[in-house]
Amino acid sequence: MENTIPNKINSLPADDWTMVIRPKRGLLDINMGELWRYRDLIMLFVKRDFVAKYKQTILGPLWFIIQPLLTTLMFTIVFGNIAQISTGEIPKVLFYLTGIVGWTYFSTCLNDTSQTFIKNASIFGKVYFPRLALPISVVISNLVSFFIQFVFLLGFLFYFMATDPIIKPNLNVLLIPVLIVLIAGLGLGFGIIISSLTTKYRDLTNLVTFGVTLWMYITPIIYPMSEIPEEYKIYVLANPMTPIVETFKTALLGVGEINYMHLLYSFGFTVVVLVAGVVIFNKVEKTFMDTV
Repeated sequence: MENTIPNKINSLPADDWTMVIRPKRGLLDINMGELWRYRDLIMLFVKRDFVAKYKQTILGPLWFIIQPLLTTLMFTIVFGNIAQISTGEIPKVLFYLTGIVGWTYFSTCLNDTSQTFIKNASIFGKVYFPRLALPISVVISNLVSFFIQFVFLLGFLFYFMATDPIIKPNLNVLLIPVLIVLIAGLGLGFGIIISSLTTKYRDLTNLVTFGVTLWMYITPIIYPMSEIPEEYKIYVLANPMTPIVETFKTALLGVGEINYMHLLYSFGFTVVVLVAGVVIFNKVEKTFMDTV
C-alpha cells in the first residue's frame, strides 16, 4: 500500500500556514511585530506576576506602600538622625521617599528580569513564544507597583507643599515619563544580561542582590549631590542612575539643578546596555536549554 500522507502534506498550499517559525539570523534580530502579536500573552504574564507576588499574603497589595514607607523610616533613623547625613533644605522623610520610589522600580526590574531563564525554563522547554516577552512583562508588572508607590509619594508631596514653601514641583515633572522609560530600559538591559550569564554561571545569582544594594549607595538616594566632595563627584556621576534620580528629585521637590548633558549620558548608557543585553540574550537563547 502506498503511503499517501507525505504527498498530502506536500500538496498543501503555502497560504494554509498561519505561522512560520524560523531561527533567528542575527544577534540583533528583534521581531517587534511578533512581540506585538503576543501582546495578550505578555499581559497574561503581567497579571501572573502581579497576582502571584502577594496572593498568599495577609496585607496583599498594601506591601507596595509598606515597603517604601518602612525603608524611608529606617533611612530617616539611621542616616538622618544617627549618622546625621544632611539632606539640605528638604525634609528627610520626603527626600528619602522620593529617591526610594524611583530606585525601587529599577532594582525590582533588574532583580526580577535577571532570573528570566532560570525561573521559566520549564515554560521555555514546552512551547514557543518570543522569549523577550517574559522580561518585558516583568518590567510592565513592576510598573504597576511603581505607579501605586508614586501615588503614595504624591500624597506626602502635597502635604509638605502645604507646610513647607521650599517644596515646589516645577515644569520638569514633564520629564518623569522619560525618566521612567530610562529606568525601565536600564533595569531590563542589565537584567537580561545577568539572566543570560546565570544560565552558565549560577553563582552570579548570589551576587545580584548584594550588587544592587551597593549600587544604591553610590546613587544619591540618601544624600544630595551638593554634599558630595568635588573630587568624588565624577565617580558618582559615572553611575547612569545618578542623573535620573537627581532629575526625578529636582522635578518633584523643586530643589537642585538638572544637567541635561548628564541626562543625555544616561540615555546613551541605557541604549548601549539594551543593545548589549539583546545581543547576549539572543545568543544564549539558542542553547540555554542545554545548560540551564
